[in-house]
Parts: sequence; structure tokens; C-alpha cells
Amino acid sequence: MKFLVVSFDGLRPDLVSASLTPNICRLQSLGITLSRHRTVYPSETRVAFPSLVTGTTSSGHGMVGNKFVDRSVVPNRYIDTADAVLLDRLNRESNGNLMTAPTLGELLAGSSKTMAVLATNTPGTTRLFHHKAEDFGHVRFSGHFREACTPTAVLAELEAGLGALPPAPEKGEPDTSGQVWITSAFLDYVWPKLKPDVTILSYGEPDTTSHFHGTASAVTRSITEFCDAQFGRVLDWWEAEGRDAGVQIVILSDHGHVTAHTRVSVTYELRSAGYSPGAAPESGVDVVVVPGQVGALYLADRSQANLARLVETLMNRPWCGPIFTAPKNSVEGLAPGSFASTLVFADHHRAPDVYFSFKTDDSIDAFGMRGGTFYDNDRVPGLGVHGGLHPKELAAVGLMAGSAFRGRGLISEVPSGICDIAPTILHLLGLPVPAPMTGRVLREALSEAGPATPELRIECETLQTGLNAYRQELHRVRVDGTTYIDGATVASTSSTHRKEFEAAE
Repeated sequence: MKFLVVSFDGLRPDLVSASLTPNICRLQSLGITLSRHRTVYPSETRVAFPSLVTGTTSSGHGMVGNKFVDRSVVPNRYIDTADAVLLDRLNRESNGNLMTAPTLGELLAGSSKTMAVLATNTPGTTRLFHHKAEDFGHVRFSGHFREACTPTAVLAELEAGLGALPPAPEKGEPDTSGQVWITSAFLDYVWPKLKPDVTILSYGEPDTTSHFHGTASAVTRSITEFCDAQFGRVLDWWEAEGRDAGVQIVILSDHGHVTAHTRVSVTYELRSAGYSPGAAPESGVDVVVVPGQVGALYLADRSQANLARLVETLMNRPWCGPIFTAPKNSVEGLAPGSFASTLVFADHHRAPDVYFSFKTDDSIDAFGMRGGTFYDNDRVPGLGVHGGLHPKELAAVGLMAGSAFRGRGLISEVPSGICDIAPTILHLLGLPVPAPMTGRVLREALSEAGPATPELRIECETLQTGLNAYRQELHRVRVDGTTYIDGATVASTSSTHRKEFEAAE
């Protein structure tokens, strides 16, 4: 049995349709769709994909954000996980502990099995799929970035047949050449010559285009259709050859998108409140504001009083959504009114002092997509963002097909998540699922389960906390012993606050 995991970065499940993604829909008719599939928090790519390959959340694997502050060294340093060279150096400096949970690639290698990665994401993301591929002689190829590729001899052989790695497109331009290259690399070389036990084929679109053109704009729809067509080449191979060879296909996305509607500057707001914020640790900075859609704040003075003051400052801002700090108890965080970060499984020692999400709503954007948010970047309103806790950010594509899975158009309404993929693969390969994996085996999707779905206990819960007028709710669902995040809200009228904020501006 072999596995092919195909990812479409940032693809919202409600964009999967017969007209836009006919090949994904073709596979749906042959497999089982996970209709309540979810990602992790923060809903960022370089948190979610480590969760894919470790089977656990950031509290286990330690990739706490696309960017974070490393407090293990003095002075503290700012880490951008898009940088593959930096990640390699950090892994070597930490004696192989860049990620603090074993990865699928490592576990497979320990059982004399192989894993290959082909991706058009950032070079850092590509490395994070299998950051120790060099140690085992496994293949890891980027569709653009040579520094993320290994082994070099195999890359040279591949380039001799396919042509050189195409250059990355200009910023904001859809990426077509990379998608073609990695698809051809799999079909023409990786499968016929290597036949890995597990292959990850990761299309870095439509995420990038959504960020620059809008989640359902004509440009984003076009690149989504293009990536689906590339997957169509793979699906043709699977139906002609791969399925009979025992290849199982898993389709997923790492997160969804919502639409940015009202721009704010967290740095400006904190400066106005008397702080000296900065984007990286340095002299004179009392709070590091990590750039991005996920609010991640690192305090120089980590005292309880200073933490409480910072959180209360946020609570008084109309753009601030749910807030998390280190746990005081099973529900409340150390700062009054905040949730415990353990509730969203984001309590790693690398985590910031304060996580917050921007306030979201269910507004409809110009393309008819539900879900809007405040945001903090230099782009114009109307574009796609993610990282927070709106259900449309957390919703992810999930689909499985092959002899190991129940199929022929079935739809599972049992909640599932990105952390469940690795333990399910290991189970089907007859390998033990290690304790650090908090995801579960998706037994309800397996053909071995028989015609009836196994009895699973599904329980929904809503948790609440707050301070003064600020009230927040967190919605979760539990399947047996595994908990998934369904979303979080702040109890206030977003549209009213938007008008107040815009008037103040």
C-alpha cells in the first residue's frame, strides 16, 4: 500500500465545485469526503503543515506561527519560517529538534520506508514537510527554490529530463510553472523510479493568489482551476495505473480564507496606549508585534501585571477578537478575561505571551464569499487572509479514495482534522502510532470498518470568559478523545464596531 497526499494551499471547501474543480469532484465520486474537516490554530500554513506530518498541534511540534520569537537564545531572535536555510541551521543548532515531535518522514525511515515531497509553497514550508529528508536520502523538491531541494544528484537528473527549476513568479502573480513542474516530476520520475511509500504533492495555490487578488476573484478562480487540471493529470495516472498499484489518495487543504475588510495597525494602537512596540526583539522594544494576521505578542517584561495590562488594552479595541494566554486553569488564561491557550492546543514554550485573533463577522464580500475580518497588513481591503478562528478560516478540504477507504461518493459528517492524516496513514501501513500524535485514526472512513460507520461519541461544547464588557466564546467539538476547534467569537456587533472604528480613523 502506498499513499499520495495532495494539498491545495488555502482552498476553501465551499469553492470545490464541478465547474471550478472538476477533477477533485471526480475523485469525490470515487471516495469519501470529510465534510467537517478542520485545521489547527493558528490557521497558518507553517503551523498546519507541521501538524499534518507530526499528527499533533503546535503545542506538540513547536511551529507556533509563520513567524515567531525564539527565546531560547540571548538576545532573543525573530524567526521567519519561510526561510529554508534558516530552518536547516536552527535544526542543526538544536541537535535535530527544530520540531519537537517526530515527523511522518522520520517514522517511515525508522521502518525502512520512504517519503517524497514535491511542493510549490515557500522554501521554508517545503522543508517543513520533511525537514530531515537529507538524513535518510529521501526526496524533497521545491518547484522553484533550490535551497529546499534534496538530494542534489537526483535534482540534477530530474532537471535534465524536465528542464531547470522555473523561477518563482513575480510577487502577487499566480504560479503556473511550478505546479506543472512538480506534477511532471511526480509522474515522470518520482513515481516510476522511486515509488515512495508516501508522497506529498503540495500545490502552493490558490493561497498566494487569494492574498493578492481575493479569495473568489476571477484570477484566483483561474489558478484554482489550473491546479485542479494539474491534479487531473495525476488522477488520470491513478485511474490507469496507480489505483491498481495500491496507491491511496488523500486530498486536503491547510486552511481556508476570509476577506480583509478594515485595516488597523496593532503597532500604532499599542504605541498610542503607551507601549514601545517593534517587529523584532531589540533594545527599547517592550512588546514584539509579530507581523501577520494572527496576533502574536511577546513581552519584554513578562510579569503578571504587565500581561494583564496588555490584554486589557486589547480588549478595549474594537478590532480585537478572541484572546489566549498561558493557562491559569482549564478554561481561563493568566490574564483576566483571556482563554487558556491549552484550549486551542497552542501552549508550546515558543508560543507568544498573548495570542489574539482579529474580530471577524459573517459579511459577504464582493465575490459572494461569507466571512470578513479586520486585518493588519499593507494590502487593500477585499483580499483573502487567514490565521484566526472564523469557521471559514478553520474549514479545510478533506477527501480520501482508494481500496483502504470507504467510497463511491460517501460523505462523512464526523468531525476530523489535519492532525488525523498521519496516524491514519501509519495505521494503514501497519506501523505504530506514537504517543506524541494527538490526532486519531479516521476509522469511520476506512473500508475495514465495514458498511456501517463505527459508533463514535460526538459532543459539542461552548466555553465562555471575559472581562467587563468584553466577552468571548470558543466552540469546540469532541470525537471520542479528540477535540477540534469549530470557531470563536467576541460578543459584540462587528458592523457597529467597524463604523465606530472607521469614524475614529
